[in-house]
Parts: sequence; structure tokens; C-alpha cells
Amino acid sequence: MENHQQSPVEEQAGLHQRPERAASGAPQRRQSAARGIAAATVGNALEWYDMSIYALLAIYIGHNFFPSDNPAVEVIQAFAVFGVSYLIRPLGGLVLGSYADRKGLKKGLILTIRLMVLGTAIIALMPGYDTIGMLAPLGLIVGRLVQGFSAGGEFGAATSYLLAQNKERKGFLGSFQFASQGLGALMAAITVVVLTSIFTTEQMNDWAWRIPFFIGLLVGPAGWWIRRHVDEAPLPERPATGPQGAAPAVHAPVRELFRSNKVSVLMAGGGLAISTALNFVLQYMPTFGINHLGMNPTISFSSLIISGVILTFATPVVGHLSDRFGRLRIMVPAALAIMVLTIPLFLWLIAGKTFLVLAVVMTILGLLKALYFGALPSVMADVFSDSTRATGLSFSYNAAVAVFGGFTPMICAFLIEATGQPIAPGYYLAVLSIVSIVALGSAFRFRAVR
Repeated sequence: MENHQQSPVEEQAGLHQRPERAASGAPQRRQSAARGIAAATVGNALEWYDMSIYALLAIYIGHNFFPSDNPAVEVIQAFAVFGVSYLIRPLGGLVLGSYADRKGLKKGLILTIRLMVLGTAIIALMPGYDTIGMLAPLGLIVGRLVQGFSAGGEFGAATSYLLAQNKERKGFLGSFQFASQGLGALMAAITVVVLTSIFTTEQMNDWAWRIPFFIGLLVGPAGWWIRRHVDEAPLPERPATGPQGAAPAVHAPVRELFRSNKVSVLMAGGGLAISTALNFVLQYMPTFGINHLGMNPTISFSSLIISGVILTFATPVVGHLSDRFGRLRIMVPAALAIMVLTIPLFLWLIAGKTFLVLAVVMTILGLLKALYFGALPSVMADVFSDSTRATGLSFSYNAAVAVFGGFTPMICAFLIEATGQPIAPGYYLAVLSIVSIVALGSAFRFRAVR
């Protein structure tokens, strides 16, 4: 019988780990990839559901935990806590990403979803300021910090796990990482629309705002069960012995990342800048519609369903196309379009002040975001070595999200309040588009990313 030697692609994809899997052909590979996609994306969807819920309910959370005579101050303080939780995400990326690189991606994914459920439970159960005073906002911060630490390790481990299913389709498989973000945001938007339709403003302020967080607690155990029952992704091979037969060096992903992959961190984080900022602007748009356009909360929140559907279903299509035609050929024009169109879209929205205009703006921005970030996970992964991929992805992703994303809603609210110009978020996005285009150009030049 001919002895088949694994190629690097086959070894990374796990297509020849067992003889029976090799003999089973393509149907088995598709089934394995489907299980891998489900395991990798369920936690990410839950993360973005919780994040979107917090952003969408910032008006009610601010009222409960940061009571003030000025509703705008309540919202800004609620979004400040939202942003502070992102400061711990790079630390979570280093700790949990390193754990996943050393112990296995499956173990890393199980740990992150446990921590995510813990943070959600703290927020769901925390009494308000009127009940326990300053302990209430402090407890809210703790809950968000636990969520942020957990989310810090989620992206790197989940993306690495997805790409390990089949390296030849990395654009398509990696796109499910961000498609799951769209799914989480979509479910959050639907939940909030239903709640604001059923309950009065007084009921939402009093207790109904907690319901979506309890829903998240129900999803968590299901995600944990799915991750427990999938195969571990293969770890990168390392030499059994060191130089001249010495014992091999202890694998230290964090040390290796900052010793050999510093430029990779900058390229990956810079490429993410416009994507994450635009995502948080989309999350902020319903609040913008309520506070600055005078829209009904239910109608304004409904607009987020549109972008959620686009991001969920269009993103894998873009990922598939990127495998065929090249990733940067799609991403760079999308970034240029975001830079050029964002300000005119904000001007149109401010002048129109109707749900139809808001819906069209959300549709255009959602399509541009899907075009840009459909292939982004695989581009980010390509700039890191196999042995530090989960750590590098987690740290670069979360550092960029902390800088360009977590504080975006607060920055938008602050810029509008400080300048009196509702168009201010458009300028912010235009600047970050340039940052990401430069990062993509650097990745193309130094790492041969296409």
C-alpha cells in the first residue's frame, strides 16, 4: 500500500489525522468543518449579543446605574463603562490566547465561554444605584471586565480553530467569525425591538432591561456543550529536542509574539481599525436616532435588524469570493468607499430624519462593512506564525478594539455633544479608513497577503 505523507495543508486542516477520515472523502470533511464552525462561532455570537445588548440598552443602564438630571450624561457614563471593559481585553488576549496556543484551541474556547457567562450573570443580577448606591456601578464595571477578559481570548482561539478546518478555504471559513458577530447583533436587535414594543419606558427602566441578559445566560450552557463535543484542532509541530539534543525550549507564545511578531501586531490591529469602529457606529445609530433625530425607540432599534441580516448572511459570501478573486482586491475598495461615503451619508440622515433614510444608511454601511471584513480574519491570521497565532490574533484584535472600538460610542456621543455637529462620527470613520488602508498595504508588502 502506498504510504501517503501529509502535506502542510493537510496537516493543518486535520484531513488525515485518522485513516478512516482520509478514506471517507469530501462529505466527512464538510461535516467536520460544519462542527468546527458551530463550535468556533457560538461563543463569538454570544459575546456580540451581550455587547450589542449593552450598547442598545445604554439609555436604561445609565438610568439605573448612573442617575443624573441630564440624560445625555447618563448615556455617556454608561458608554464609558462599555469602553473601560475593553481596556482589559488585550490582557485577556495574552493570557487566554497563550493558554490556547499551549494547551489547545478547544480548551481555550471552553474556558472563554465559561468566563463570558459569569460576566453576563453579574450584570443581569446586579441591583441598581437606588438599591446599593456606589456598589451598583462598581459591580457593573466588574461584570463588564469579566466579559472583556473572556472576549479577549475568544477571537484568537475561535479564528485559529476555524482556519484549522481547511487552510485552502481560509477566506470563507474565517468569515464565519465575523458573520457570527452579525448574528449576535441581529439577535440583540430583535430582542430589544420586541421588548420596547411590549413594555413601557417605565418598565424598561425598572426591570425589563435585564431580560436580554438572562436570555444570554440560557445560550451560554448550550455553547459550552457544543465546544465540549468537538475534536481538538491539531497543535503546530515542535521539535522533540533542542539544539544538539538538548531539551526543547518551553513554548512561550507571549514572549515569542513580542520578540518576533511586533510588526504583525501593528498590521493586524491597523487592518481592523475601520471595521471595528464602523461596527460600533452601527450599534450607536439607534441611540443617535432617538437622541438626535427624535425617533421612536422601537422604530430606531428596528434599523439595526437590517445591518444584522446583512452582516450575518453577506459576510460568508464575501469570504467565499475572496478565496476566488483575492482578499485585498475586495477589502481595499471597500475601505475607500467607507472613507468617501460616510460623511455624505450622515449629512443625508441628519437632513432626512426619517426611518426610511436611516434604513438605507444602515443598509449601505452594513454592505460596506461586510465587503471589508468578510476576509479580514484570514488576512489577520496570515501575518502570524502558527505557534503564536491564537495569541497574536487575540492581542492584536483586542488592542485594536480597545483603541478604535470600545470607546467609539462614547467618542461619538462626546464629539456630538462637544461640537454640536451630529456629523462628527463621519469624520472619525474617514480617518480610521486611512489607517486601515495603510495597514493592508503594509501586510501586502511585508507578508505577501493577497
